[in-house]
Amino acid sequence: MFLLIPKGKAESVLNPYTNEAIKVDSILYNVIAFAPFYEKIVNDYRADLYIKGKLNIRKKNFMFRYLPKMFRMQKGVREYLMESFSDLHFTAPNIYDQKVKAGYGTVYSGGFQATMLEYFNVNIYSSTLLDDRLLSPLAKNGKKYYRYRIDTITGDQDNLHYKIRFIPKTKSDQLVGGYMIVSSDVWSVREIRFSGRSELLTFENLIKMGEVGDENEFLPIRYEFNVRFNFMGNVVDGSYLASLNYTSIELKERNKFHKEKKKLDLTESFTLKCDTNSLHRDSAYFASLRPIELSESEKKLYEDYAYRKDTSSVRPTSKKREFWGELGDFLVSDLKVDLSKMGSVKSSPIINPLLLSYSGSNGFSWRQDFKYNRLFSGDKLLRVVPRIGYNFTRKEFYWSVNTDFDYWPQKRGAIHMNFGNGNRIYSSDVLDELKAMPDSIFDFDQIHLEYFKDLFFNFRHSIEIVNGLELSVGLSAHRRTAVEKSKFVMVDPNLPPPPDLMNRLKDTYISFAPRVRVEWTPRLYYYMNGKRKMNLYSSYPTFSVDYERGIKGIFKSSGEYERVEFDLQHRVPLGLMRNIYYRFGLGMFTNQDQLYFVDFANLARSNLPVGWNDDIGGVFQLLDGRWYNSSRKYVRAHFTYEAPFLFLRHLMKYTRYVQNERLYLNALCVPHLKPYLELGYGIGTHIFDFGVFVSSENWKYKEIGCKFTFELFNR
Repeated sequence: MFLLIPKGKAESVLNPYTNEAIKVDSILYNVIAFAPFYEKIVNDYRADLYIKGKLNIRKKNFMFRYLPKMFRMQKGVREYLMESFSDLHFTAPNIYDQKVKAGYGTVYSGGFQATMLEYFNVNIYSSTLLDDRLLSPLAKNGKKYYRYRIDTITGDQDNLHYKIRFIPKTKSDQLVGGYMIVSSDVWSVREIRFSGRSELLTFENLIKMGEVGDENEFLPIRYEFNVRFNFMGNVVDGSYLASLNYTSIELKERNKFHKEKKKLDLTESFTLKCDTNSLHRDSAYFASLRPIELSESEKKLYEDYAYRKDTSSVRPTSKKREFWGELGDFLVSDLKVDLSKMGSVKSSPIINPLLLSYSGSNGFSWRQDFKYNRLFSGDKLLRVVPRIGYNFTRKEFYWSVNTDFDYWPQKRGAIHMNFGNGNRIYSSDVLDELKAMPDSIFDFDQIHLEYFKDLFFNFRHSIEIVNGLELSVGLSAHRRTAVEKSKFVMVDPNLPPPPDLMNRLKDTYISFAPRVRVEWTPRLYYYMNGKRKMNLYSSYPTFSVDYERGIKGIFKSSGEYERVEFDLQHRVPLGLMRNIYYRFGLGMFTNQDQLYFVDFANLARSNLPVGWNDDIGGVFQLLDGRWYNSSRKYVRAHFTYEAPFLFLRHLMKYTRYVQNERLYLNALCVPHLKPYLELGYGIGTHIFDFGVFVSSENWKYKEIGCKFTFELFNR
């Protein structure tokens, strides 16, 4: 028996058995009321998880190589098939331990399917879906974002099944559309289908739950997932099927449902990564595990794949063609080399626009990163990150090497060392000395003490004394050399040069300074990944104090000084990808003796690309670089508001790739700038970030400029 209602039209219908009016609000009240209970009802389960994925490359061009985690295509092949069989162990509240036992497919390498795993670990009763990226229609505030309609009623008089459609009130990547089928006897969901957009994917996911009264009633037993990736003329269709066979299910007892005090240790709430040890790739072995038979077209894909493998073994690729193929991969693809027991090396592509940026003050700049990682026993970790870059406007080459050794991961005890060449620095003190000299002493045409090259070395030891309180102790050294060497030629050769002046004016300056930094984040949440403590977030700001004392005479250092900086910053999530970020800081140099360089740690210019998740919201975009080094004290403040579609919600047709928009307010007070202000607006996508900023100095309009950074899936 069923009653059919026009799709999306009915907010209330008549009960087919009693003719009583049934309102959609009354159904939702019960479903949403029971959802938090059903969300946490399962305490533990074990299941066999089978996933089958089929990919069809509809269109492709040269940009296909840039697509995130995309596999390498075989020449002339458009369709691919992949399968995996796993042991899945769930432990409440949110631990998924997945051990892949067997995998088989027609893909040589790559992980398109790996990116889909989150779509098969969905708790439909949660208030969010897909790792908190989507707002569920079962959220308690769902009516604020969705419209609900009764579509059909089926079932018996004692157990009606309501098909409820949910429609987003506004177009947003954080909302989905679809339907759910709800049982009236226990108000649980039997089936849900939702579709939407996530990053550059459009998807549709059908989840079927166990039957009422069965042990798996509150768990999914089957997923049918369809996805399309469409980017710059590249179109890839994927269809996935997942089947779960539960071997054990443990439900929570009712008397254990009580509100607990929030713990800062969230180890039990974090998802473990897939364990691919002892992975079988044998076709015969996989056939013995496969719970669902292959279709004839799928069998044909395997037959064609086997034929291609046999043919390639008989006709190997020429050395010349193999060389150019590997060279092409090196230039345009991520490179990762496993060095057996020595660790792994990873580099970003040589030719890759995601490392290119443009701004009005810095012009074009490019960056290349390499990464070396080695994991030792006890979760000790060594990281080495060399970086090179070039600023085309200034024609300056940059390089640095950052090294970290986490020797005590439980306490975040680590040794850090970094060295390289920094920004070419402007020295206002040197110019002040020159301006104060009588014109008759030196030939000023042969003195070039304006910009200096910087070679730096930093070493420090950090450890977390208690949760959230970190102490760092180390040293900092700089060797600054004039870009163009000066000749101190006296106008009157008969006059001797002033000795005290010659001691202060040099082509090279060296500084050596011990450094102490204390950073504190109250009530910091964390989790333990093995023996490694991973800090997460806090509802409170992070406070830091940085103190540095320059000592004269060590390693020929030429100046004494003290530098003190205070910094406060906090990111406040508001839900649905809305965030507030604010930062406040101040700093000063004191007790200076022959110091000709003002170089703050927290107030610095970046001449290389930075992205959306870097410091773009906590730096000045249009500030003249000379101001960073011309004042011995500063006060700064930043405020950023981030939300999806602040102003572009009515232009969705033309801004489909815009994920977030931002509003910026930056302020700086230094001597002679009281204040410097920047207002800005920016958009963020998976391809690029763009911002427009307008600045003022001393309450007078200064300039307008832009910031453009290629991200290309790097967020």
